[in-house]
Amino acid sequence: MITARFEDALVYATHLHAAQLRKSTHIPYISHSLAVARLVLEHGGNEDEAIAALLHDAVEDQGGQATLDEIRRRFGDNVAQIVDGCTDTKITPKPPWKERKKKYLAHLSEAAPSVLLVSLADKLHNARAILFDYRALGDALWSRFKAGKQDVLCYYRSLVETFRRCAAPIPLVDELDRVVSELERLASVEQTEEIASPHGEM
Repeated sequence: MITARFEDALVYATHLHAAQLRKSTHIPYISHSLAVARLVLEHGGNEDEAIAALLHDAVEDQGGQATLDEIRRRFGDNVAQIVDGCTDTKITPKPPWKERKKKYLAHLSEAAPSVLLVSLADKLHNARAILFDYRALGDALWSRFKAGKQDVLCYYRSLVETFRRCAAPIPLVDELDRVVSELERLASVEQTEEIASPHGEM
C-alpha cells in the first residue's frame, strides 16, 4: 500500500535532483528515480523499497552522509539502510571507478533482499538507457563514461552474474541479462571474465 510517505519522498527526491541531468543528456535526473521506483513496485516491492528507489542515488550524488542522516530522519531506518546499501561511495570526490565497482560487487554478495531489489531495478534501467543510446550514437556513447567500453560492459556482465548468485528477483535478472547480452552483441565485444568475484577479487 502506498501512503503519503511515498508522496513526501517523491517531493524530496525531486528537490534533491532538481538541478541534475542524466549523464550527457538533457533528461531530468528524477526520471531515472521514477523509473527505478516503478520497476520496484511492479516486482513486488513494498513502500519502503519504493521510497528507497526514489532516493537510491541521493547520498552518492547529493550530499553524502548528511543526506543519509536526513533520509533516516524523514523516512526511517529501513529506508536509510536500503539507500545506504545501494550507495557505492559517500566520498567527494569519488574514488576511482574500478575500485568503487569492485567494492560494490563484493557488497552485493552479502546484501539484504531489499537492497538487491532496488539495486537490480537501478542497474536494469541504466542498462536499458545505455542500450537505447548506443543504438542512436554507436561507439560515441562510451565517451560519456569515465571507464572504457570494455570495462563498462564487463561490469554489467559481472552484475548479472552477481545478482544470479545472490538470488535476486529472477525476472529482473533475466531481463538485465537480455539487455546486457544485446548490448554486448551490438558493441561487438567478446565476453570477458567478470570484473570481480563475489569477494571483490579480480
